[in-house]
Amino acid sequence: MSTPNPLVDRLKEKAGLVSADVRSVASMEEALAYVADVCANKDACQILVSGCAEPLSQTAATLCETKQQKIICAPAMPADAVAKLRSLCDERGIAVITDGMRDRLGGIDIALTMADAGIAETGTIVLRSANEEVRLATMIAETHIAILPASVIVADSYDLEPRLVEWMQQPDYTAFITGPSRTADIERVLALGVHGPLELHILVLEDN
Repeated sequence: MSTPNPLVDRLKEKAGLVSADVRSVASMEEALAYVADVCANKDACQILVSGCAEPLSQTAATLCETKQQKIICAPAMPADAVAKLRSLCDERGIAVITDGMRDRLGGIDIALTMADAGIAETGTIVLRSANEEVRLATMIAETHIAILPASVIVADSYDLEPRLVEWMQQPDYTAFITGPSRTADIERVLALGVHGPLELHILVLEDN
């Protein structure tokens, strides 16, 4: 049984309020199994087949009738984690890639990342995104699953400042992500997944 952690509890509460799915996992193996299950149970990426309801050429119509392979992109994940994920996904017909996102701009099913920090006060995850593959994957995937070590969760943004100062010594991108993508640009009607992932799952990796 895990030891109660007030920061984890607060992050779960706040992230849940902005439509993120947050749960604790005891190990990386449990996290990877969850990722494979989520991908196996979802429909293939709908962005890839958008427009198929419109009149199309024969070639395009044939493409639309072709079953789309599900894709998980795991950029910047440790090599051993990628290997384990591939072993879980191969028998399910799910492709696991780590790069080549410029060739996948039509959409992918899942982006898997390691979060660099979490902010309990707002239910936010923080990603250092110098890697272009990370930036692209987390923008165009239908579902973003982030593994967040409990040890890097802080109470608020002020507590994150020392790390931010350190990160800013390098040319880098840092993303603060709070819930799935959302907008209310059109007639102030809230819509999820318009400018980014439709779903955000946060897997809090418990400290050993």
